[in-house]
Amino acid sequence: MTHLPQALFAMTAEHVPQVFPPEVLERLRESVDIDPALVAEDFTDPRVKDVLARTEILVTGWGCPRLDAAALDAAPELRAVLHSAGSVKSLATPELWRRGIAVSSAAAANAVPVAEYTLAMILLAGKDLFAARDRLRTERAFPGWGLFPGIGNHGRRVGVIGASRIGRRVLELLRPFDLRVRLTDPYVDEAGAAALGVPLLPLDDLLRTSDIVTIHAPETPETRHLIGPRELALMPDGAVLINTARGGLLDHEALIAELRTGRISAILDVTDPEPLPADSPLYDLPNAFITPHLAGSQGNEAARLGLAVAEEAARLRAGGDLAHPVDPAALEREA
Repeated sequence: MTHLPQALFAMTAEHVPQVFPPEVLERLRESVDIDPALVAEDFTDPRVKDVLARTEILVTGWGCPRLDAAALDAAPELRAVLHSAGSVKSLATPELWRRGIAVSSAAAANAVPVAEYTLAMILLAGKDLFAARDRLRTERAFPGWGLFPGIGNHGRRVGVIGASRIGRRVLELLRPFDLRVRLTDPYVDEAGAAALGVPLLPLDDLLRTSDIVTIHAPETPETRHLIGPRELALMPDGAVLINTARGGLLDHEALIAELRTGRISAILDVTDPEPLPADSPLYDLPNAFITPHLAGSQGNEAARLGLAVAEEAARLRAGGDLAHPVDPAALEREA
């Protein structure tokens, strides 16, 4: 039998069967020797000590402990970390790259459902669906068959903040629709935007001229409260703001104040803090539509993340390069 490299799961144990259901686990075990019943939630756990010492590939996920020098000292054979989720910021340390350990992320796979959620929200917002539902629920009367002025997605102006993986996927999904889409991103130039098929605008201009704005930027010290009172005031009456990125990109106090005027609406899948306190006005404001951080991989979508890891493991076993390596130099600019 051909030798398979030793691997170990490092994540919250309950996530293993969700991300690696039987058919995906079978794919993974074609390339690595891994026991789904042995999961490292703590690298100092005596139960994982012997396997960790022989581990060549660490399969990480939500809840993985930090991979600091002490953890890596306990895994002297480690040569690759395959992360079955998006960002590796919570677990990665500079020590990983100092030791030449390859790191891969399933961020591209996780971008798919977030972009799908965003597309759905853009199209539904263009139809003013949420307000229409509330009016129907309150009035219990059908408004008739006439045309509804002010709604519709033909020529609707959509502004995308951030050409991240998710932002780029959103741009791709929006192409078939009769929308006018624009992008803002300080790391993209005119040629880069042209390659993505959209015009590039400064943030202020994008906010002034968009009916729907969707945020796909990372949260860094520079982008915290990227959208505050000044930026919200730039948005036209009736505009909709969508955030599926990080709650801290929005100044929530300023957003609440703006929403209370009834001038704009917001669709928030992420908040700051998360979850919101029970007394947050956002729960009750009629022009705020809140979902519980479910745009990313949920339910059967989680298997897509496991499959991405299984494919990376197969590449390593075949002597190939990782398809989705994490660039430490770009890590701070990623969500």
